[in-house]
Amino acid sequence: MSGDTLLHGRRGTGSAQVRRRWGRFSPAVSLSVLLVLALLAIALFMTLDARGSWSFIIPFRGRKVLGMILVGTAIAASTVMFQTITNNRILTPSIMGFDSLYMLIQTCLVFFLGSASLVQLDRNLLFVIQVAAMMLFAGGLFWWLFMVANRSLHLLVLVGIVLGLMLRNFTSLLQRVMDPVEFSVLQDAGFASFNAIPRDLLLISTVLLAVVLFLAWRMRFTLDILALGRDMAIGLGINYRRSVMVALGIITTLVAISTALVGPITFFGLLVANLAYVLVRSYRHGVIIAAAALLAVITLVGGQLALERVFSFDTSLSVIIEFTGGIVFIVLLLRGAVR
Repeated sequence: MSGDTLLHGRRGTGSAQVRRRWGRFSPAVSLSVLLVLALLAIALFMTLDARGSWSFIIPFRGRKVLGMILVGTAIAASTVMFQTITNNRILTPSIMGFDSLYMLIQTCLVFFLGSASLVQLDRNLLFVIQVAAMMLFAGGLFWWLFMVANRSLHLLVLVGIVLGLMLRNFTSLLQRVMDPVEFSVLQDAGFASFNAIPRDLLLISTVLLAVVLFLAWRMRFTLDILALGRDMAIGLGINYRRSVMVALGIITTLVAISTALVGPITFFGLLVANLAYVLVRSYRHGVIIAAAALLAVITLVGGQLALERVFSFDTSLSVIIEFTGGIVFIVLLLRGAVR
């Protein structure tokens, strides 16, 4: 029996109802359309209003595009995986406090070292510090809850929310007693930016994310079974605790690298993941993750294109994304979109 059949049976719906819910198009057609739109957005971004030497334009814009592809794919995959293991479509990995920890690190650096030291600090070293801190934070939390206390996944989410709130409050305290000039410099760190990613840092992130995304892709069939719920997954022979721990490790790595690379984007994963559920008529995670990743690329590249060519950098791309994602989050709450 296939994973789709089991999932249909779990919800008590027939194939006709599933088709009505997910639309008329097959997953292959939906993915093909999204791929064409993603390539079109990239082509427009690379060529529109291109003046000057192509030897400068292609590498300059290409680094932005590669950064958006990496970050968008990482956030999309981590969100879909997190929603699968938590069995809830309104949760994102950022609820575990990664964004709060990122801002706390930036705030502490500015508070204790000064904004000048933060600007002069080697970007590669700062990247390693941020990724290591977020990995240690999440790893310690997972180890304590699953290995020492033997607690449930729901308690993990609850503890993550509480710790994230504590980190956010401590960050706010430091910012309130900070020099106003230093605080004005720190404000930029709270918004994701794709305009100043160093070339060597982009190369390191590409290699790391490629390895982790490959591991996530290999786990797609296990995720299909985990989506059935804990009892059903165990009944089908899945080592539930080990599978959840591996998935959480992959999610943590993806979120840590993407956040350290460009900054926090809280609601972006929620936006693209739920759009993928609507546009793709499939419960298979190989299809859903691919659709969410393509939607992420379309959103980031298209949004950056509009930001540069229409709004003339008058606002931040992350502000637009957060606003749209926040609206989607409220709609999902009102509709009770919980799996």
